Order: sequence, then structure tokens, then C-alpha cells
Amino acid sequence: MTQKILIVSDELKLVDALREYLYLAGFETSYLCDGAEVTPWIRENHPNVVLLNGHNGIDTCKDIRTISDVPIIMMLARIDEVDRTLGFELGADDYICKPSSPREVVARVKAVLRRTGNEQIT
Repeated sequence: MTQKILIVSDELKLVDALREYLYLAGFETSYLCDGAEVTPWIRENHPNVVLLNGHNGIDTCKDIRTISDVPIIMMLARIDEVDRTLGFELGADDYICKPSSPREVVARVKAVLRRTGNEQIT
């Protein structure tokens, strides 16, 4: 079964690049632009990993944790230790400081899946 990755971002160039790299790595992707749509989408679709990008990432992470334990990777331009620490305290499983390469994102998705025991065996 193909693993599903939800990308939450309003940066369409970033979304396009991530979708291409994740597809080539064997993942199915979906994306949402609005953080308010995330929790209903997760309830219905049960993704394997959520990639959060954007200024609402912290709030969206907190909302997701009220309904799901899906692995969350935050991708934010905030590089301050306080921001990263807050992300982890709210339930993020990993944190990528932007800019980052799509290859790094794919590697981190695979690493989170390994750590959570959800790695797909090929």
C-alpha cells in the first residue's frame, strides 16, 4: 500500500517540488493551502506523515495533536531555538529549517517513518 503524505503550504513552487520528489520516492501526496482544512482532512484520509509549512504551522500542529498522532514534520523559516523547541513541545516529530532541499525532506520523511515503525517494506 502506498504511503500518503499531506503537505500543508501556501507556497505552490515548494509544493510542486516536494510532490515531484515524494512521488519519485514512491509516496502518494496531497496538499492543502489552508491550515483550517487540515484536521477534517486528516480524520477522513489518515495520512502517514504531515509536512507543515507556513506561518500557521505551530497552530496547525497543535490542532492536529488534538485528533491524531500522525508524524508531523515542520518546515519553517524560523530558526530560533525557541521556535524549534515550541514545535517539538506541541508534538512535531521533526523540524526542518528553510531553505532546505526536497531531497532532505524525502530523507526526513523516510527517517520519521522508520522511527515510528511505519516504513514501507519494498
